Amino acid sequence: MDVEDKGLIEEAFENRARLKEPQYLAAVERTIARLDGGKLRVATPPAEEGGEWTTHAWIKQAILLYFAVRGMETLNVGPFEFHDKIPLKKDLARQNVRVVPPGVVRYGAFCEPGVIVMPGYVNIGAHVGAGTMVDTWATVGSCAQIGKDCHLSGGVGIGGVLEPPGARPVIVEDGCFVGSRVVVVEGVRVGKEAVIGTGVVLTSSTAILDVSGPTVVEHRGVVPPRSVVIPGTRMKKFPAGEFGVPCALIIGQRKESTDRKVSLNDALRDFAVPV
Repeated sequence: MDVEDKGLIEEAFENRARLKEPQYLAAVERTIARLDGGKLRVATPPAEEGGEWTTHAWIKQAILLYFAVRGMETLNVGPFEFHDKIPLKKDLARQNVRVVPPGVVRYGAFCEPGVIVMPGYVNIGAHVGAGTMVDTWATVGSCAQIGKDCHLSGGVGIGGVLEPPGARPVIVEDGCFVGSRVVVVEGVRVGKEAVIGTGVVLTSSTAILDVSGPTVVEHRGVVPPRSVVIPGTRMKKFPAGEFGVPCALIIGQRKESTDRKVSLNDALRDFAVPV
């Protein structure tokens, strides 16, 4: 079914007039339903440790087509009224997903059992792993992939990457702690069990500098697993003078000898990372 739907969706994306034909519309709706149920995901993790994630452009195309075929409607949820194209996610109790008012999970996003969404937001196409906390006013953008047992602290902004369809979404792998007001956008990948301190901004062009050794090692677009990261600045010359440009500093690694919770406490104590 996925192979057939993939072909139909790719055709419809090239020629929107195809959406008037029932088989193309049905393919879009099936794909979004399978996303919502966790049977599909926009990006799939590597089969082996250290491999690359695979982005499925046709699923992103289906999301874009879904916006095209949906009409605006009024949604009433208790005292709240919404006016939108995309319905809210349903059957949360059956899925063992806790959403605290006025938190929102949009239809087409998938949350594994044990996810808690405080008054935050999870957008269509996102995948949130079991046991993860999306804290107050944190946002999980469209198609973002959040691993198991993560904590997205208050006000975290995980950006959406819906276009272009082939672009990698933001990926936060299992066991990460993301501190308050952190921003992760433009397809940045945060490796397993990393600790991102308060106020770090990670974009595809942000210099991520490992300063824990005798020489600086520079990364872009990827935070290595178990890294402890804080905000930093690097001096750069401009025509008007020399100014500090924001960067991110890897100041150490979480310890292998302790579990995730204790390791996080060690990171805060050893490296004085604000969260």
